[in-house]
Amino acid sequence: MSSYNILGAVLGATLSLTLLASDPALAAGSHGGGHGMEIGKPGDPAKVSRTIEIIMNDNFYEPESLDIKEGETIRFIVRNAGEFVHEFNIATAAMHEAHRPEMMMMVEHGVLEPDRINHEAAKAMQASMGHGMHDEANSVLLEPGKSGEVIWTFPEHAELEFACNVPGHYETGMHGKVKLSH
Repeated sequence: MSSYNILGAVLGATLSLTLLASDPALAAGSHGGGHGMEIGKPGDPAKVSRTIEIIMNDNFYEPESLDIKEGETIRFIVRNAGEFVHEFNIATAAMHEAHRPEMMMMVEHGVLEPDRINHEAAKAMQASMGHGMHDEANSVLLEPGKSGEVIWTFPEHAELEFACNVPGHYETGMHGKVKLSH
């Protein structure tokens, strides 16, 4: 079975489970909504205290968890070392759950292919639905072999994780905890 057939099976199963298990309010959530101080804010590059390299493999991250000080501004250099498109997204577990149906919609409209981002399909989706590619400061979506950067200032007292919300990826282990300390 080819990797495309396997991915198709995973995507189909994920869609079925998502539709069965999703709370309608979460399924209707907007990626652009809710990115308030509860998860932090875009960081000022002049205030970066350190840089952390994140490597995205096909079903896990390196490192698998992060130790961050409350209020710290981190530069993440994110590299996709896998064979598929992956996302590095900093949010709460509930926000990730609410975002996954939007990522599934991107697959359904041909924006996210297993190993590439179809920018023409993203433009068509944007024109027809008002939603195509997302561009949020807490997230980067990368094709295989590509790198990106996220600069983020972390809040106090939050339960955060980083995750890949491409359909099926979170469920196969592409998420990790952010441990905030004083």
